[in-house]
Amino acid sequence: MFKDGLLESQRILVTGGGTGLGKEMAARFVQLGAEVIICGRRKSVCDATAVELADKYGGQVTSYGVDIRNPAAVDEMVEDIFRSGALTGLVNNAAGNFISRTEDLSPKGFDAVANIVMHGTFYVTHAVGRRWIAAKLKGSVVSIVVTWIHNSGPFVVPSAMSKAAIATMTRSLAVEWGRYGIRLNAIAPGVFPTEGAGKRLSPGADPGARTQKINPMGRHGRMEELQNLATFLLADGCEWLSGETLAIDGAQHLVSAGGFYDLREWSDEQWRTARDAIRAQNDKDRAARGP
Repeated sequence: MFKDGLLESQRILVTGGGTGLGKEMAARFVQLGAEVIICGRRKSVCDATAVELADKYGGQVTSYGVDIRNPAAVDEMVEDIFRSGALTGLVNNAAGNFISRTEDLSPKGFDAVANIVMHGTFYVTHAVGRRWIAAKLKGSVVSIVVTWIHNSGPFVVPSAMSKAAIATMTRSLAVEWGRYGIRLNAIAPGVFPTEGAGKRLSPGADPGARTQKINPMGRHGRMEELQNLATFLLADGCEWLSGETLAIDGAQHLVSAGGFYDLREWSDEQWRTARDAIRAQNDKDRAARGP
């Protein structure tokens, strides 16, 4: 779809780039010639991904271990990145989410999502954007949101609220920072199956199978479709496109009330089973990260 070397002049930071959608987008950017920096809370995972992508595509991939909930750590990372060269693009992909009845949520559970998705995304965008402005450089920001910002997000309210805030940030900063040549856009993907999302959003189920039943196109997303859209938004040639959120979901959000509306039929026992599965996955992830 794109010519070889399309992104050769680009230096792109991808948050949450060690796994899932972030890793897939980073891979496409490297393949098209960009220098890519990835970051995530698990540095060992990001390091392994950086080696994998560099070996596969022959490009330059750098990794950082950072918790984007910590604004000082974010600023330190961005400062270190800019010391060796300015970024041209930022992909806000890092996120957290899990299904829960809202009445069962604790403040800690709400903050676990909001602190990453809303606060963390702002911290990174602010740290990068103010350096672009100070240096009089253009830049492009692509943030990954959700289609629920267009309708509703039952059973994932912290994510729906936080992603809606990112969509508003995208529009607001597109207006405020447009005079500096800084563009902000967002992508609202439908179901693109990844291991991490499946374990917390569809424990014990196949999200792809459910999507096939209700999606107007009868399938889930193919990863190259998301990669291509992210590349288009970052590439030169559409610099008047700013402040937009583009859904890529086969029109599913037009026919469904959020992605988890059918969970209203779950019994208490089904919710207990899902909650136990999510907790077990969280414990497993914490053990993998180490002390």
